[in-house]
Amino acid sequence: MAIIVSNIRAGLSKNEDDVIDIALSKIKRSRGEAVNAYIIKKSVDARHKDISIVYSVGIELVHEADERAAVAAANDKDVRYRAKTEYSLKVGTERLSARPIVVGFGPAGMFAGLLLAQYGYRPLIIERGAPVEERVAAVERFWSGGAFDAHTNVQFGEGGAGTFSDGKLTTRISDPRCDMVIDEFVKNGAPQIIKQAAKPHIGTDNLRTVVKNIRNKIISLGGEVRFNSKLTDIEINGGKVSSVFIDGERTEAGAVILALGHSARDTFSMLLQKGISIVPKPFSVGVRIEHLQKEIDKALYGEFAGHPALPKGEYQLSLRKGERAVYTFCMCPGGLVVAAASQEGGVVTNGMSYYKRDGANANAALAVSVSPKDFGQNPVDGINFQERLERAAFAAGGGGFRAPCQTVGDFLAGTNTAHFGRVVPTYSVGVNPYNLEKLFPKYITEMLRCGIRAFDKKLRGFAASDSVLTGVETRTSSPVRILRDNETFEALGVSGLYPAGEGAGYAGGIVSAAVDGLRTAESIIKKYAPID
Repeated sequence: MAIIVSNIRAGLSKNEDDVIDIALSKIKRSRGEAVNAYIIKKSVDARHKDISIVYSVGIELVHEADERAAVAAANDKDVRYRAKTEYSLKVGTERLSARPIVVGFGPAGMFAGLLLAQYGYRPLIIERGAPVEERVAAVERFWSGGAFDAHTNVQFGEGGAGTFSDGKLTTRISDPRCDMVIDEFVKNGAPQIIKQAAKPHIGTDNLRTVVKNIRNKIISLGGEVRFNSKLTDIEINGGKVSSVFIDGERTEAGAVILALGHSARDTFSMLLQKGISIVPKPFSVGVRIEHLQKEIDKALYGEFAGHPALPKGEYQLSLRKGERAVYTFCMCPGGLVVAAASQEGGVVTNGMSYYKRDGANANAALAVSVSPKDFGQNPVDGINFQERLERAAFAAGGGGFRAPCQTVGDFLAGTNTAHFGRVVPTYSVGVNPYNLEKLFPKYITEMLRCGIRAFDKKLRGFAASDSVLTGVETRTSSPVRILRDNETFEALGVSGLYPAGEGAGYAGGIVSAAVDGLRTAESIIKKYAPID
């Protein structure tokens, strides 16, 4: 229970105590009358010459009746009462033939497994990659020029692809489970500030601790997590999943959650062979664009750039022309462009930031939407489209997972890059100067150029000639959707098989994937009784 006072605008000289005093004055209460008062959210409004920070404040009084009376007396649209909601589920009665199995330990699988463990279902969770400690070592060896591991990499391993990212927790979905996800992250080692920031991020360094702690929590509740364990087949009898094969070994399953991640291409092929309903879906492809972070700060904050009250500048830009869109995605302030391949012979880029976001460069995906109209209507056509671009990028980089790279000025002019300027590419495996328009179909190149020019009008310096483009970005979202029933969350025509999360085509980021994992686990809990 709490009073929420929103839309409090304060200058950069105001501190949080000042803001709380303003909130208390709005409900005509003093500090002594409040049991608790705290910042809930804060965001930067840089649209005007005088930059302000916009706050929401929570205030708790002794009695619920006092809170409701204070809200009524305030008679202010920015003052409201928020009742405390309890999360509880009524468990089902149908008996499971065996414990549930969760395939994949990214956000969807992690939170599905956690909820099942909390309710006594003792799930078995399998993950094809390594635990996070070994995974970080393997990835950093690869980034330093060592061997590539097709089983443990940026895409596969504990925590999923989000473990090597900025750890953004923003989402467009409106679901009370979002708060549950944020709370769970904080309980397991994420900074408390993520509960307040309008654009919260954990950072890849903190995520590594959080996912390990959640894993240990699941185990302490009776669950089991097996790493370096790959789903190789499923067995379906009478329209119901009865078992799975883990590295060829049969294991009985009462229910199976497919929290695969968007790069489990071999698993998608296996499911198609089993007759599971899979369709192609739209996604996006493009490049990573890098600018100097200080130039982004200057473009957003002007003379206030570098003020200690302001976060690192970040942006989100989009443009639509007819049915086609170009937009920035997964922007990483003070971050790095990283090698994110999951197969030999292909180059994939992604972005990553540590929590402090203190690198010299800012980077973001600059992506163009594509659909089955572009690449084909068969379920694997989108995957094939991705693979062609990734192989072409590998060849353009000269092998060894080096990436093709070009300055923005040369890309807009259609000329080859010979030298880089102020912006030094951060892709650690190495880059090879290359004319990127040779990689893409013409419609993608044209939209990328159109986007760069248009975004420069919104964010001064976006088209700076010495900014850098590194290719290719192909894993923006899953190229397929595993069809499921909207009510039961089960795969169409197959009882007990539950597609979930980003890889299955039902989420687009850490929080939305975690929420989908929770919703999927709930459907199992509501139907089946806990394991004895």
